[in-house]
Amino acid sequence: MKNLNELTLLEALEGLKRREFSSIDLTKSCLSRIKKIDKKIKAFVTITEEEALKSAAEADEVIGKEGAIIFETKPLLGIPYACKDNFSTKGIKTTASSNVLKNYVPPFESTVTRKLKEAGTVLLGKTNMDAFAHGSSTETSDFFETRNPWDLKKVPGGSSGGSAVAVSSDMCIFATGSETAGSIRGPAAWCGVTGLKPTYGRVSRYGVIAMASSTDSPGPIAKTVNDAAYILNIIAGKDPLDATSSPKQVINYLLKSEEFNLKGIRIGKPKSYFEIELEEGVREKVDEATEKLKSLGAEIVDIDLISPKYSIAVYTILQRSEVSSNLARLDGIRYGNDRTNFGFEAKKRIMLGTYSLSAGYYDAFYEKAQKVRTLIINDFNEAFKNVDVLAAPTMPCVALNLGESDKSAMFGELMDVLTEPSSVAGLPGVSIPCGLSSGMPVGIQFIGNHFDESKIIGVSKVFQENTNFCKLKPKI
Repeated sequence: MKNLNELTLLEALEGLKRREFSSIDLTKSCLSRIKKIDKKIKAFVTITEEEALKSAAEADEVIGKEGAIIFETKPLLGIPYACKDNFSTKGIKTTASSNVLKNYVPPFESTVTRKLKEAGTVLLGKTNMDAFAHGSSTETSDFFETRNPWDLKKVPGGSSGGSAVAVSSDMCIFATGSETAGSIRGPAAWCGVTGLKPTYGRVSRYGVIAMASSTDSPGPIAKTVNDAAYILNIIAGKDPLDATSSPKQVINYLLKSEEFNLKGIRIGKPKSYFEIELEEGVREKVDEATEKLKSLGAEIVDIDLISPKYSIAVYTILQRSEVSSNLARLDGIRYGNDRTNFGFEAKKRIMLGTYSLSAGYYDAFYEKAQKVRTLIINDFNEAFKNVDVLAAPTMPCVALNLGESDKSAMFGELMDVLTEPSSVAGLPGVSIPCGLSSGMPVGIQFIGNHFDESKIIGVSKVFQENTNFCKLKPKI
């Protein structure tokens, strides 16, 4: 029998509804796991044990009084989760893993964490990340490196590395992440879990410490795509506090996926995504995964898309420009420590972004990047006239050794090359595990058209129901 902390979200909810165990039992199981292994992998910046046990006791009291019917209004009641440390949590330290904010305690709640709180969740703590989400390895945290539970000498990916590690090693039932280009899907792939990046604007950015405002997308990191769909139901929707959030109606993503059938579904394999330098084991596992989907009824179609390598320059200019604007607010008066506390990566990005936006260079760099961004968006629009979803590797290789990121000033952009095009286009994407190469997880990503989360969730669900890759766990 599984330990309680090893349960999926839907399994944990079923157990709580049937009173097979309490929220206190579930929360203590997660906290025990954190105490046992987190000193080795360092997923958490802050652990909120006292608050978690109090919330769990309150959840048990409500379940005791109301019974299973309470889950209709509080769909995550008693579920312990981990939160990436760039989501503002009222009264709980929120650092974005940066020395600038190391003592910052927000006086307000982000929309995502407020919705999760109202749904009844139990917050276990805040997870480590690349400082201000600047990175793809969780090595640029100003506090400490997070390690991959599959191999402690390797990185977990980033910037949501702490969240992916917490889910992969069963220290929580699910976690929140945020993606600007690959920061949910990348660590999910390298840690062997499911990471869902919604359409830009599907989930409110309010209270998430901004990196690049035109691509930042909060989303769930979970043990299965069904769990991720269930969480998306709760956190998606229009938010009056975020003008970029979409008024489009939220559908029941979990229910839609249960009705999903691969028959008649056209899955596009972009040739250019397989022509870049891929690790052979990654290529092999992704090809096997698409063949599996074909055997389950999908039609696999080779298609032409603009090479993802062109998105590197576009994303770099746009992201750096928005970083320089967003970090300008951190002046040491309102948020604590002054600007001398910025790490090297933040300083680099501020300088390049300020340069790109300066008089005489704006037209040559920023404006041109926006034009190429439009070409990428139009290219995707054309593709989705012929296919339902796109399938590609999430990352070009499996998790790399600690320290590899120091060898390239563009490490993050090169690692995220396969997720950057869909991010700059604002498209939804999900990464799910599709096997192991050299003992490390490989992720396949499915990309959908705007607000077509139900299709990428549906394809992922069929794949996970007919394979065992999402059940593979690191031995730690």
